[in-house]
Amino acid sequence: MANAIDQTRRMLSLVTYLRERPGARVSDVARAFGVTEAELIGDLNVLPLCGTSFRGGDLLDIDTDGERIWWHNVDDVAQPLRLAADEAAALLVAARAVANLPGLRESDRQALLRATAKVEGAAGEAAGASSRLSVTFESEGSVFADVDRAIAERRRLWIRYYSPSRDELTEREVDPIRLFAVGHTYFEGWCYLSEDRRTFRLDRVAEIRLLDQPSDPPRIEPRDLSQGLVQPAGDDPEVVIEVGPGGRWVAEYYPHDRAEELPDGGLRISLRTPDPGSLRRLALRLGRDGRIVSPAALADSARDAAARALAAYGE
Repeated sequence: MANAIDQTRRMLSLVTYLRERPGARVSDVARAFGVTEAELIGDLNVLPLCGTSFRGGDLLDIDTDGERIWWHNVDDVAQPLRLAADEAAALLVAARAVANLPGLRESDRQALLRATAKVEGAAGEAAGASSRLSVTFESEGSVFADVDRAIAERRRLWIRYYSPSRDELTEREVDPIRLFAVGHTYFEGWCYLSEDRRTFRLDRVAEIRLLDQPSDPPRIEPRDLSQGLVQPAGDDPEVVIEVGPGGRWVAEYYPHDRAEELPDGGLRISLRTPDPGSLRRLALRLGRDGRIVSPAALADSARDAAARALAAYGE
């Protein structure tokens, strides 16, 4: 399984590969890079968000019809990169911050420091300005580095993990499989507490340690995330939520069966989830912009949680 840094390396190589092969077949490119066509399409969905300007211009105009891949502005972005002073300063600050991440592989750290030194040499006065700034990543950055290192070194992880649906911390040993981002950053692994594959959100990892025990997860097919992280099954419990105009975003972020218009400009949304209790947090987040209609027990539970939260403010 490729980790996040391996994926970045692959995508950088993919840019060069596609520049030299206009109209390349999806199947041929996937075979050349040793990935599935679904993984390749995932990379192609990210590349148009990349380019040669931090300001959002000069993005890669790459698309596919499912059969072939086309890069429409290859000549525009193939010109030598020219960084403005603020762009060079931002790049140097970010590079130094990443180089200080705990758990980063030493070979990657040294490669990053060499690249940083080259940018500093070319940046002139901007390099001096960047040296007066510093960025420290919060705990999620450290967790990312530890998970990435565990995947690279094939080592087991011990974590203390917060489960919001149960409002509890659990201790687990996990063989990590891959890192990925779908809105938030997650890692997927084989959990020995659950004896099953589980997905963990990095910002919910309260504590993490690399173990000396080798990682040996079962050979399992990677989940297809093209339709999002949560993909409900048809026999999962149904939950009905009514949202006002300010809560219409729920229909955009949550897979659902139906979304019916309401007279006030809101929506009545019917969705399925294997863990209805996890939607209590959604109800609290919506506040006046939404409420759970059914099942009744879940609606009562959400109201009780809201009442307890309000009471805590009054203490």
